[in-house]
Amino acid sequence: MKGWLASEYVAMFFEKDEEIVAYALYREQPEEIYLRQLFVLRNRRRHGIGREAIELLRTKVWSKNKRLTIEVLVENKAAVTFWRAVGYKDYCLAMEILPEKPS
Repeated sequence: MKGWLASEYVAMFFEKDEEIVAYALYREQPEEIYLRQLFVLRNRRRHGIGREAIELLRTKVWSKNKRLTIEVLVENKAAVTFWRAVGYKDYCLAMEILPEKPS
């Protein structure tokens, strides 16, 4: 995280009841805002905190004139469902072939 913050990334922390419950790590470029991470404490998940954080970023922090992008692992069904629910649309599918493991 130190490396990201020392470069072009910004961290935003979210509090509930005087406790930090989530953070977002993003970078803003001329045409786009890329959200690298949105992390919510495990014991605070599924209480609307992630949704509130995205709403705050979209309405109070981020420019409304820029494309918003994220990356999410296809296998992470809960994350895919969350991101779609907050307004993100499928854009591309990256694929890979992993190297063979030595015998």
